Amino acid sequence: MDITEKRQLLFHLYANLVANSILIYDHVVTLPEEITFIWRRPKILSAMLFLVNRYLALVGNIFGLFIDFLPAISNESCSRYMLARELFLFLQQITVCLTLTLRIYALYGRSRRLLSCMIIIGLALTGGASAGSFGNNSNTAVYIQGSDCHNTFTAETAIRYGLAWIAVFIYELLIFVLTVIRTYKTRGFMLLSPSSGNILDIIFQDGTMYFAVMTLINLPNILTYYCGSDITRGNLATFTSCMSATLISRMVLNLHKSTNDGILSTVVQDDESTLGVLTTRINVQPVISSHIWLADSG
Repeated sequence: MDITEKRQLLFHLYANLVANSILIYDHVVTLPEEITFIWRRPKILSAMLFLVNRYLALVGNIFGLFIDFLPAISNESCSRYMLARELFLFLQQITVCLTLTLRIYALYGRSRRLLSCMIIIGLALTGGASAGSFGNNSNTAVYIQGSDCHNTFTAETAIRYGLAWIAVFIYELLIFVLTVIRTYKTRGFMLLSPSSGNILDIIFQDGTMYFAVMTLINLPNILTYYCGSDITRGNLATFTSCMSATLISRMVLNLHKSTNDGILSTVVQDDESTLGVLTTRINVQPVISSHIWLADSG
C-alpha cells in the first residue's frame, strides 16, 4: 500500500470517527428529552420506531468502530465482519425510510391509498438496494489485511452499492416532495411565513432541514462509489448513515414534544386561519349533527 492509499484509508477512519462522535454526542445531549417524551409515555408505534432507529444506529456503529480499529484476524473473519456491518447499515436505512413513510401517511390524513403506493415504491427500491448490496457478486469486494479491517470495492461492485444509496435518495426525495405538496395545499402562500409553532410548521421545517442536510451528505457519498478509487469508494457511507439516524431521531423527538402521537399525528385544514392544526381521534360527526338540530329547533 503506497502513501496515497494510506492517506485515503486514514480519511475513511477519521470520517467514521467523526460520524460516531456526532451520533454519540447527540445521544447524550437529547437523553433527558428522550426520557421525558419517550420512556415516560406510552410506547406507541412512533416511540418504538424512534427507539429502534436510535439504538440500532448506536449499536451498529459502535460495532463498526471495533471493525475499523481492531486488527483483522483473518480474511474470513474480516469478510464476515464487513457483511454484518453492511447489514446494520441496510437495516438502519430501512428504519429511517419506514419512519418517513408513516409520517407522510399521517400527514395525508392516514390515506391508505397513499400508504399502499408508498409501500409498493419502497419495496421496489428496497429490492433493488438489497440486490446491489447482498447479491451474488457482492463478495467481489477486496479486503485489506493489516492494522484493521477495511472494505474496498472494484468498479463493478461499487456501481451496485452506489445504486442502493441512489434508491435511498430517490425515496427521500419523494417524501420531501409529498411533504411540500401537502404543506402548500394546507397553508398556501403562507408556506414560507414565520413559524407559529404549529404541528405542520414543525413537520415542514424538520422535513426541509432533513432533506437539505441529507442531500448535501448523500450526494458526495454516492459520487465516491462512481468517481473514487478502490479505497475511497463508500468511505462516506457510515457518515451518511449516522447523520440520517441522528436527524430522524431529532425529527421524531420534536414531534413528540408537541403531541403524544409523534409521527402519527395528523393535520387538517382550518378554514378560518388557513393553518394546519393538530387533529384528535374524537368523532366530530355527532357534534355537527347536534349543531344542525339546534339550528333547526331555533
